[in-house]
Amino acid sequence: MHLHILGICGTFMGGIALLARAMGHQVSGSDANVYPPMSTQLTAAGIELMEGYLPEHLQPAPDVVVVGNAMSRGNPVVEYMLDRGLPYTSGPQWLAEHILQGRWVLAVAGTHGKTSTASLLAWILEDAGLNPGFLIGGVPENFGVSARLGEVPFFVVEADEYDTAFFDKRSKFVHYRPQTLVLNNLEFDHADIFDDLEMIQRQFHHLIRTVPSTGLIISPLEDGHLLDVLEMGCWTPVEYFAPHIEAGWHVVNASADGAVFDLVCDGEIVGRVEWDLIGWHNLSNALAALAAARHAGVPPGLAIHALKRFKNVKRRMELRGEVGGVRVYDDFAHHPTAIRMTLEGLRRWVGDVPIIAVLEPRSNTMKRGIHAHELADALMLADQVILYAPADLQWDAREAMQPLGIRAEVFEDTQTIVARIVAEAEPGTHILVMSNGGFEAIHQRLLDALKSQL
Repeated sequence: MHLHILGICGTFMGGIALLARAMGHQVSGSDANVYPPMSTQLTAAGIELMEGYLPEHLQPAPDVVVVGNAMSRGNPVVEYMLDRGLPYTSGPQWLAEHILQGRWVLAVAGTHGKTSTASLLAWILEDAGLNPGFLIGGVPENFGVSARLGEVPFFVVEADEYDTAFFDKRSKFVHYRPQTLVLNNLEFDHADIFDDLEMIQRQFHHLIRTVPSTGLIISPLEDGHLLDVLEMGCWTPVEYFAPHIEAGWHVVNASADGAVFDLVCDGEIVGRVEWDLIGWHNLSNALAALAAARHAGVPPGLAIHALKRFKNVKRRMELRGEVGGVRVYDDFAHHPTAIRMTLEGLRRWVGDVPIIAVLEPRSNTMKRGIHAHELADALMLADQVILYAPADLQWDAREAMQPLGIRAEVFEDTQTIVARIVAEAEPGTHILVMSNGGFEAIHQRLLDALKSQL
C-alpha cells in the first residue's frame, strides 16, 4: 500500500510514517518545513519527502492520503484531494485501524508531562523485556526514535487532546481505545480550538468512556479538574497517585530536588529510587508510569530499577552545552505551570547560583495572551528573565513582566538576546531556554557566542 502523508515532518505524523514503513508500506509525504531531525529520520527509513503542498505530490494517486491536523480547507493539495475523490484518513484514525487494533494500548494523556511519562513507561516495559511498540511526541534518549512497532501486545501512545483533522474535530485520543489510561493533569490550553476548560474536560470524558471495565485509569489525587471529569461518569477501576500526600502511589523520604525517594505502593515501601531526573513534576510522572507498568505486569520492585537507567527525553531540561562554567539548557516548557515546575526543579538542584530564564511565547495559546497574567509568577524563581516578544505577539509583554521589576527584560529580536546574556552570564550561571519551537537556534548561538568571549 502507498501512503502519502500531509504534514509528515511533525512529530506525530513522522511517527506514523515510520510505523507504516516498518510494516512494509510505501510511504511518501509533504510538509512546508522539511528539515532535521525528523527529515533525517524519515529519509533514513526510505521515505520520500516533498517540500510544500502541491497537487502534483498526489500524482500518481496514492492508495490513501493521511492528513495531518495542520492541514486546512483552501490548501491546494487538500482541495485537489477532495476534488479528485482520493481516499483519505487522519493520522489517529490510521494508527487506530492499522497499528492499535488488537493490541494492549497504554495511553498517556494530560496537559503536561505526556512525552516524559510515555517515555518512562515505554522504557520500564522495555527494561522488563516486553519490547513494546510506541508513538511518542519526542525522542526518548533510551530509544533514539520517536516511534517503533515493537512486539505484540503492548503499545504506548502519547494521547494528545488536540483535534484530529480538519474533517474530524474530536481530540486525537478518542481514537486510541486504551486498556491502560494515564491522566497526568488537566489545565486550560490550546485556546485556538477550545473556548474554555469545560470543553477540554468534555473531550477527556469522551476518552474515559472508551476505557473498558477490565482496564485501568491512573489519575492524580490532587487534580480537581480531573476529579471533576471522573465524576461525570467512570466505568473503569481508578488508581490514584500523588507525590505530596498519601495515595495508592506516593513517595516518602524524598530529597529536595526529587532525585532520590522511596516508592510507596498500596501502603508499603517497595524500594528506593536514585535517578538522574530532577523536579517533583518528574517524580509525579514516574509514579504514573510505575502504576501503568504494573497494570501491564511489571512489578514495582522491578520497575524502579529501570528508572535508574532512564535517560530523559530530548528538550526536557536537556543540557545543550557548557562554556566557561556557564550551562545552557533546552526545555519544551511553554505553559505557565510547566515553566514554574521546570524552574522549581532547577532551583532545588542548583541552589542559590544564578539562573537566567529565556522564554519564547510561541504556542497559539501563548501568542494570544491567554496565560499572560500568570507568566510573571511562573518565572519568579529565576534571577533574571528575558522574554522574546516577536511582532505577532498579541499582548503587552512589558506590562506582563512588571511584577518582576528590573529582573525582567523584553526584546524583539534574538540577536539582542544573545548579546545581552553573554554580557551578563558569569561562571556558574545556568541559562534555561524555554520554547516549544526552534527559537532561531538560540541555544547553539549562545554557546558559540560564549566561546568567542573566552
